[in-house]
Amino acid sequence: MISVLITAYREASTIGRAMDAFQAQLPAGSEILVVCPDAETTAVVHQYTTQYPHIRHVPDPGQGKPTALTIGLQATQGDIIVFSDGDVYVGRQSLAPLLAPFNDPQTGAVTGRPVSLSPRNTKLGYWSHLLVAGAHQARLARDTTGQFLLCSGYLFAVRKSLLPPIPHDALAEDAVISHRLAEQGYRIRYAPQAEVYVKYPSTYADWRRQKVRSAGGYAQDVIRRSPYQMRSARREAQQGSRHALTFARTPRECWWTLQLFAARLHLWGSVWWQVRVRQRPLLDLWQRVETTK
Repeated sequence: MISVLITAYREASTIGRAMDAFQAQLPAGSEILVVCPDAETTAVVHQYTTQYPHIRHVPDPGQGKPTALTIGLQATQGDIIVFSDGDVYVGRQSLAPLLAPFNDPQTGAVTGRPVSLSPRNTKLGYWSHLLVAGAHQARLARDTTGQFLLCSGYLFAVRKSLLPPIPHDALAEDAVISHRLAEQGYRIRYAPQAEVYVKYPSTYADWRRQKVRSAGGYAQDVIRRSPYQMRSARREAQQGSRHALTFARTPRECWWTLQLFAARLHLWGSVWWQVRVRQRPLLDLWQRVETTK
């Protein structure tokens, strides 16, 4: 049995599309659970629950995504949990390739492939395409050689029996789960055909808000002290610079790439200051990013 667990907050305009995309390819006997705290999103979900008994709403106290996931997991009945968000949607043939690697008992999790919906002809849109392409190449190479790789929080699946407790202050719950599975000796696979479509930030302020909270998770002790590592400022500089410099097609994109280098430097400095030095709490760092909706 498969349980799709979608977390959402003030995403009434996109949650229906997210549920519809899964419904079209969900195996018989499976379920979709939506965890959300706000009345607007809940109202849309309730329209679906009255028509489809396999869709359920799970009340969320609004204490952050880790708490929402913990509550949602307690309500799931499936053996495999598929994680996703209320402001993204999966491709028409994404679920089958996401689930196929679980035929191997050593597979603990499988991650999908984010695809940017943002226009490449804008600076922030170009940044999203560059970073998504870099992550795809890294995951593909690591999957081919059997190395540790990180799940993408936009779409990934995990054996429920292996899921660790999610710390209430985790900034990157997908990374926490990835590291804990690897520490148990299980492999994380990559399914590039399992596409999930994502709208990325269109302003620098929103870009920085989103990236500080996601990259900030890698500065927290629960991940920083793990023996398995894939992402850090040093690794990004060593392994990502060549890809970034060769990704550009035009002089304008070359200029945007150089600006991205400066932005990433700003980002990792902010992570060090806000997470490592000030140790700001989850609810302060987890700010809503409006332009991704």
